[in-house]
Amino acid sequence: LATGPRQNNGIFYEIRTYDIKPAKMKEFLEMVSKYFHFRTAHSELVGFWYSELGAMNKVFHIWKYDNFAHRTAVRQALANDKDWQGKFISAALPLMEKQHNEVAYLVPWCQLRKPPKEGGVYEWVTFEMKPGGPALWGEAFRAAIHAHINTGYTTLIGVFHTEYGLLNRVHVLWWNESADHRAAGRHSAHEDARVVAAVRSSVRFLESQQNVLLIPLPCSPLK
Repeated sequence: LATGPRQNNGIFYEIRTYDIKPAKMKEFLEMVSKYFHFRTAHSELVGFWYSELGAMNKVFHIWKYDNFAHRTAVRQALANDKDWQGKFISAALPLMEKQHNEVAYLVPWCQLRKPPKEGGVYEWVTFEMKPGGPALWGEAFRAAIHAHINTGYTTLIGVFHTEYGLLNRVHVLWWNESADHRAAGRHSAHEDARVVAAVRSSVRFLESQQNVLLIPLPCSPLK
């Protein structure tokens, strides 16, 4: 099924999610802080977070690629990087329970943004949509997203829809000053007729939704 319009270049984002063994999360995060510069030497990291609420013992990271040839070249370089393989990968793999990746594009009406300041929290919201892509649900979904933005209850970072992985999935990344600031914004949104009306128009395309509160790591460009 057609996905509808998207950005007019080959740029895409690889979203990687790792489940870490519960007793090994602290060790894994320490290794990331110590050795991840070997990985970021090869391609652009958008953000790296660990889950705080909504999912346990998970890390999320997003990578930007110019096209698929660029990703292939990066993966080959990583396989030949002795520091990356020897100091991080060989030690990190035993700490993981599973890995998952998706390739996603920004929706055509969204540019990737940065938060107004460092030190907040991020919310990763995953929507399972009805088949058809942005050509089907795009306008209604856009109206619901912008209703939240225009009322000032939260800050949008990016909206992605999947190309590889589980299809008909949309990820929305939000930023808030704190978890309490996010909670207050949600309460206000639930009582705002503008937001309620926009959400009601979009939910007819929705199958399910999951929210995860994320904390950025020191190595994350999005902090």
